[in-house]
Amino acid sequence: MKSKLRIKGIILVIIAAMLWGVSGTVAQYLFQKKEFSAEWLVVIRLLLSGIILLFYSSIKGKQDIFEIWKSKDDRLKLILFSIIGMLGVQYTYFAAIKYGNAATATILQYLSPVIITCYLAIRTKKMPELQETIAIILAMLGTFLIITKGNIHSISISKLSLFWGISSAFGAAFYTVQPRSLLTKWGSLLIVGWAMLIGGITFSFIHQPWNCVGQWSITSVLAVVFVVLFGTLIAFTCFLESLKYIKPTESSILSAAEPLSAALLAVVWLHEQLGIGQWLGTGLIIITIIILSYAKRGESSKKVEEIVTNMDS
Repeated sequence: MKSKLRIKGIILVIIAAMLWGVSGTVAQYLFQKKEFSAEWLVVIRLLLSGIILLFYSSIKGKQDIFEIWKSKDDRLKLILFSIIGMLGVQYTYFAAIKYGNAATATILQYLSPVIITCYLAIRTKKMPELQETIAIILAMLGTFLIITKGNIHSISISKLSLFWGISSAFGAAFYTVQPRSLLTKWGSLLIVGWAMLIGGITFSFIHQPWNCVGQWSITSVLAVVFVVLFGTLIAFTCFLESLKYIKPTESSILSAAEPLSAALLAVVWLHEQLGIGQWLGTGLIIITIIILSYAKRGESSKKVEEIVTNMDS
């Protein structure tokens, strides 16, 4: 039974990763080809997805969707997750795409497993194991190659793209680790639905959802629908549902399909040019998360997972 549940979790992560990768490239198309703003796309995808998920949860589930608000502890955790986790990772990722491209933004976001590893090392007051140390060094080298194309005297991406890309990695790390107790108690549909709605309402004070500028066409409508439905609703639900069956670090690691799919699609569809150094950097970051996935699990690793499981309780 455990192996079947684990396989289910792995499949859910891979589905989420592929949808995120495609969604990022579709978002880049909307920003750069159809002149939509990242702020509008973020607020509209959060509001619509949140409303749809909560409506579906109220019909499918037997529990009252407002019951979570009766617990002060769960209420605070949900608000934190909604604003720092959900809204944070959504906006920083789209901003990185806006000022750069989907491939680079997605690759930089996948520094999150390294951030999680470093955080847990600090939390446990133990140095990372050898495999983890190698992975961190490779991730740093990979990031260097991506942002410089191997030339130490130049930066191949904009400073804003770099800033938002790194911020997205921190947001993804928080998003991965923080909500475990909420998911176990309330389920992914309810948590994702509320997090998206709260995040969307919060961001509405910064950018109103009716304030839309862009070139509308059948293609752009389909692109927005894809980002909202597949890149948000289905992808985020699959990812958070996977956390019920596999560990947070494994979820980050297994979703390595996202940067590769985003990079390939951006090159094929949007004709992005990635140099040899950037492809090498991409490969190093993917190797990084593979190394982390196969790191030996000693007593310290078990302690790490115990902390991850209970850190937000």
